[in-house]
Amino acid sequence: MTASDVQTEKRAMGKSVFFLALPIILENILQTLLGTVDTYFAGQLGDQAIAGIGVTNLVVNLFISFYTALSVGAGVVTARAFGRGDREAVGHALSHALVLGGGIGLGCGLVCLALARPILRLSGAEGDVIACALPYFLVVAVPSVVLCLQLILSSGLRAMKDTKSPMYVTVLCNLLNILLNVLLIKLGLGVLGLGLATTLSRLAGSAALFLLLRKKLGRGLSLSGLNRQGFAPILRVGLPAGGEKLIMRVGQLVYSSMILSMGTGAYVAHNVAGSVESYSYIPAMGFGLAVTTLVGGSLGEGSPDKARQAVKAAYFWAVGIMVPMGLGFFLLARPLTGLFTQTPEVQALAASVLRLIAFFQPFAALVQVMTGALQGAGDTKFPMYSTLLGIWGIRLGLGWLLAIPLGLGLLGVWWAYALDVTVRGILLALRFRRGAWQSIKL
Repeated sequence: MTASDVQTEKRAMGKSVFFLALPIILENILQTLLGTVDTYFAGQLGDQAIAGIGVTNLVVNLFISFYTALSVGAGVVTARAFGRGDREAVGHALSHALVLGGGIGLGCGLVCLALARPILRLSGAEGDVIACALPYFLVVAVPSVVLCLQLILSSGLRAMKDTKSPMYVTVLCNLLNILLNVLLIKLGLGVLGLGLATTLSRLAGSAALFLLLRKKLGRGLSLSGLNRQGFAPILRVGLPAGGEKLIMRVGQLVYSSMILSMGTGAYVAHNVAGSVESYSYIPAMGFGLAVTTLVGGSLGEGSPDKARQAVKAAYFWAVGIMVPMGLGFFLLARPLTGLFTQTPEVQALAASVLRLIAFFQPFAALVQVMTGALQGAGDTKFPMYSTLLGIWGIRLGLGWLLAIPLGLGLLGVWWAYALDVTVRGILLALRFRRGAWQSIKL
């Protein structure tokens, strides 16, 4: 192959990664907007409604850790099968994943139904907040099986290199959610109406995704032929990925409690800075999910070199977007934080955090892309171990040391965060470079 051919191939891969990731990025933006819309309508009902929704989402986010295990496992196994052109194996993998998802989702729902009030109390709700949260909790957390199936179906489509359909379905869900929110609030259903709108829009989304998959696979998506062997690779790949998310979710809860102990101002500044910085993660997550599909498909084709090209292209794009966003955080820190709070002291503290984290955007991109690459290859244990080290060892352990004994406060916490993404990014990149992922059998 000539140098010209190599350059042409690299450009083609760069385009492939970008256009595969773009719908995922837009989908993630729309998902973020969906949460914003719910918060807006909850605000029309009062602070108790906002608190009730927030508490419920804490619980659902823990369930998402289990649901992620299935969606990642299904996506990796499906991508391998799709890469080698085995459509029967694609349908087989997704059928097993949907059965697992249905069982686990229903199990989580039954636990929520039986223990609704104790779960809400454990989540920090009390008194009027519990009374307000309970109806929303019962119609969102109990039928969360719908969300589980939606995640699996979206993952299946992305594994088949169809990232546009999940995006279009997310648009549908957003529009339907807004319409139902308006209608059900006008009917006087209050918080219950908000919960029903969320669940019904998810149900519609799941139905649409299922029909799209059924159209692609036909009879391949069937309950016939289910066996133990079909569940094993999904769980083997997916459980560590779910463990990674669970480690992160629980760590975030402890992390938030530690910051709250520093005072309301620090907690508000932390949330403001985190809300702004989270938008830089959206493209990184998009390229991470895209590279998961491409690595899995390339290995299915028997082409690890193609997988490497995809990872390089994904990191190039992620850095190309996140670095300018980091520059924006640095230069526009005060105006950006001013959109969320009018308190000068909180603005100043949040702005300092944004200026700090602006310099670590390349490492944040590295974490997302390399995690996606390793998971796409079926190496899901190492990202879990690195997350355990990063969240509990560095972000919490070192963060506490810098923030409280050494007196750096919130900036100490975010210095630990910066070190966390740096160390994890380097470890994940070294793991990928070693190349052991090329020989993983599913």
